[in-house]
Amino acid sequence: MMDGRVSCRMAEILSDETSMPPNQALIEKLNGLPVDRLAEVEDFVDFIRQRDQDRAILRAAAAASAPAFATVWDNPEDDVYDAL
Repeated sequence: MMDGRVSCRMAEILSDETSMPPNQALIEKLNGLPVDRLAEVEDFVDFIRQRDQDRAILRAAAAASAPAFATVWDNPEDDVYDAL
C-alpha cells in the first residue's frame, strides 16, 4: 500500500511540467540526478517489477489450485466455518 505522501509526491512529479508529457517530465528529473541516485532509482524500478511479477505468479498459482481445494473446502461438515 502506498503512503499518502508518496502518492502525493508522485502526482506532483507527474504534474510539474504541464506542457510536457508525464514520461518526459520524469525523464527530465532523472537526467538531473547524480549517477549513484540513478542506480538507486533503477534498483527501485527493478524491485517494483519483480514484486508485480511475484504477485502475478501467486495469483495464478492460487487460481490453478482452487479447483483442487474446492472438494476439501466445500463440504457439509465445514459449512459452519463459512459464516465466520
